[in-house]
Amino acid sequence: MAREPREGGRGRERERDRDADDGIIDKLVTINRVAKVVKGGRRFAFAALVVVGDQKGRVGYGAGKAREVPEAIRKATERAKRGMIRVPMKEGRTLHHDVVGEFGAGTVVLRSATAGTGIIAGGPLRAVFETLGIGDVVAKSLGSRNPHNMVKATFAALQKCSSPRSVANRRGKKVADLFGRRDAAPAGQAPEAQANG
Repeated sequence: MAREPREGGRGRERERDRDADDGIIDKLVTINRVAKVVKGGRRFAFAALVVVGDQKGRVGYGAGKAREVPEAIRKATERAKRGMIRVPMKEGRTLHHDVVGEFGAGTVVLRSATAGTGIIAGGPLRAVFETLGIGDVVAKSLGSRNPHNMVKATFAALQKCSSPRSVANRRGKKVADLFGRRDAAPAGQAPEAQANG
């Protein structure tokens, strides 16, 4: 009978942890077994690369190393949550503009896409976009195929992304001024001439 309250307490703590995560999901990108050669032989450890995100525009990545796989994943997830960035999205489904990111020998090209395109990207890049919440994007990885370099290059590209509102604020203009009015007459041409032409 003494055990029942403790089990109930643990259950409540688990629920609290889930709420504290604020809907953050994590994806394991890669896990690598590494060996350290010591006097008595080899010591094996595991290195994990994890991407986390709330599927609403926030995403982060982290790497962790430990003697056991679950511990390595836990460390990587904690680091990823600490280093999350916010990415502006167009209509909540794609990027505002095309962008290129580089890290080391890795280069990625991210392109905005029309509705219904889906995520056209491979392995590590797909994990980033799924956790970020982007639904339509075309991505191409050039150069290094190392998952760490690919993920870091993707984050370098995402950090360059900006929204029309942030560009307008930086330049001291209104968003409408950036795009220009579509029905405005071209410079040097009278409205009547435009209507007649």
